Amino acid sequence: MHDSRTTPLLRRLVIALAVPLLALLGLALPARAEPAPASFAADQLEAASDAVLAADVAGTAWAVDHAAGTVRVTVDDSVSPVDLAHLRRTAGPLADALTVERTPGTLTPRLRGGEAVYGAGVRCAVGFNARSGSAYYFITAGHCTSLANTWFSDASHSTAVGQTFGTSFPGNDYGLVRYLAAPSPWPPGVVCNGVPVDIIGVGTPTIGMSVRFAGPASGCRSGTVTALNATVNYGGGDIVSGLIRTNICAEPGDSGGPLFTPGGLAIGILSGGSGNCASGGTSYFQPVGEVLSAYGLTLP
Repeated sequence: MHDSRTTPLLRRLVIALAVPLLALLGLALPARAEPAPASFAADQLEAASDAVLAADVAGTAWAVDHAAGTVRVTVDDSVSPVDLAHLRRTAGPLADALTVERTPGTLTPRLRGGEAVYGAGVRCAVGFNARSGSAYYFITAGHCTSLANTWFSDASHSTAVGQTFGTSFPGNDYGLVRYLAAPSPWPPGVVCNGVPVDIIGVGTPTIGMSVRFAGPASGCRSGTVTALNATVNYGGGDIVSGLIRTNICAEPGDSGGPLFTPGGLAIGILSGGSGNCASGGTSYFQPVGEVLSAYGLTLP
């Protein structure tokens, strides 16, 4: 008697023949489902950012990218795989919210002995001139003013120009130097490759904004704002938050130098960065508006 039931062997043969037959007929097999990428809410991204801070890995900088739904973490050459593993462990279930990007060189304040304004064996840059009533000041980096009380216009320290009036570093990175005498005539806002640029006000940084930077070591450079509210861990407890990240290069000795728009709006002062102007780099700036508010200053 004929058995109408299909044997297991026959079923396997039918399946084996059916798969190539479907392919020959141009029929697609059902696609294997892939897990959807994780999405994170704004509060989760902020928590992931806090976890990077808590990990305390020197040579890291980070900022929340709300548009992409991630925390972009930049790590320099000093950060090892062990450091990265520690960072991800600290983030725990939010580790997937971190996007890690390598940057060449080492994240450092752009500070060294040299030219521009001098104090205690270091050189920095004048950021912006400012005033409060009859008192005149220049704004520079806080990691500069934390090292020196008297500032000179020459490397031999023969002509004093000002005394440190205030410092906020770490946490922030700005310092204020009071001129010993009011500059006369009042100097132009910024000199960029020998050309004076009038500073007509203070601008609010936005991602994608075109900006320029003037540094005594790197000269005048152009670029764009790539992130806001970034945090940099320089090591040794020197962590600075609320910074503007740009794709502009800078060199040691540029610390405190001005970031401004082509139209003459003051944006920030240089804190630090990585890379150099030969190979390219990333730089971080303290927003200048915060400094003006802290000391009740106006730009000329």
